[in-house]
Amino acid sequence: MLIRWQSLPELELMRRQMDRLLGEATGVVTDEKDRSWLPASELRDDGDVLTLRVIIPDVNPKDLDIQVTRNSVSIAGERCVERHSEKGSQYFWSELQYGKFQRVFQLPTPVQNEEVKADYQNGVLVLTLPKTNEVKAFKVSLPTS
Repeated sequence: MLIRWQSLPELELMRRQMDRLLGEATGVVTDEKDRSWLPASELRDDGDVLTLRVIIPDVNPKDLDIQVTRNSVSIAGERCVERHSEKGSQYFWSELQYGKFQRVFQLPTPVQNEEVKADYQNGVLVLTLPKTNEVKAFKVSLPTS
């Protein structure tokens, strides 16, 4: 089976790295808090179900907006900046990603969106997406005379 490679997360990472390098070279620092970020994910076929895992640390599960159709999953939320500096200390850099995010995943097969199960533990969101019961073709015999 051919799976389409999604380059968007890699392009976003490359853009962030270029911004950081240019900021270091020019002294101009861009404001990261207004940017969106893309949490890492994986989609696995487990026979009767698809399993979608999304890495979303430090987000309150109540603040996640998860919507599932027969053909797609949309996940949106926000990871708020938490700066823990002691008096007299400062950050030299931070590669942690904060801000609003939204991911829309096109599913390779239709799912029963009313039967989806969700679990969020240790910063990992796991959606179990039952596949629809596909109607298989069957042979029709003509009466012989």
